[in-house]
Amino acid sequence: MSILSIENLSYTYPGGQKAVLRDVNAAFEPGKMYAITGPSGSGKSTLLSLLAGMETPTEGAIVCEGESLADLDLDAYRREKIAFVFQAYQLLPLLTARENVCLPMEMQGAPTAEASERADALLLSVGLPDTLHKRFPGNLSGGEQQRVGIARSLASGAKVILADEPTGNLDDENTTAIMALLRKQVIDNGYCVIIVTHDPEVAAACDVCYQMRGGTLIENSKDCNLQQITHRAGHKMQSQNERGRMSCQIRNEKNTGSRVRCAKEKREQGSMRTPHW
Repeated sequence: MSILSIENLSYTYPGGQKAVLRDVNAAFEPGKMYAITGPSGSGKSTLLSLLAGMETPTEGAIVCEGESLADLDLDAYRREKIAFVFQAYQLLPLLTARENVCLPMEMQGAPTAEASERADALLLSVGLPDTLHKRFPGNLSGGEQQRVGIARSLASGAKVILADEPTGNLDDENTTAIMALLRKQVIDNGYCVIIVTHDPEVAAACDVCYQMRGGTLIENSKDCNLQQITHRAGHKMQSQNERGRMSCQIRNEKNTGSRVRCAKEKREQGSMRTPHW
């Protein structure tokens, strides 16, 4: 059963004439990780904003646990039902790592001491050692800041995580670590994680891959994931380059007036490159 679903959703920017999203349908279940891919400007981030209740659909509905967002208190929905992980981390610079994680709990009324204790536990669970809990974001690496961002997303107790390019600013090693952390929450705690990404390896690591195309979502099966598509595209490009080099070589040889002459010149060049000891 889905925890979050999109039903016949269309969206047009205020004052716009062309729909950015058209008749989009999808269902997101607990215990699964989803990828949404597509070229820049295809509407991926707009869809994430709609799922977050930051924008209102022009047509259709977004349903959370059986209730339409149109009927919910959206502030409470964003505090309690969903959590965010951002590409640029979006940590408050004047708060320590611990205080950033405490914030959503304190907004829900948790006592400071209780929030602090749980924040430390969450930070440790995402691999941030206690020696860094009192550091400000500016004194943490990108990978460390993203770990704080994930801990903060877990602090509210929301079971849906919306992640907008969560590995976009990270190197390969930290990308692998962050994806492993998100996967752990999916497996161990039944989270639903929805990731907008351009990275084919991140998409391939998800359970379900959607591609935004022409304003609609198209599901890609695991048998034809983006990593495989990228590999085939690279192989095809390599073959095209090989054919291109062969074609150029033939044309060059024709331009000399004689293939024999071209071969003779190559042999002479090879002889000139051969060292004489």
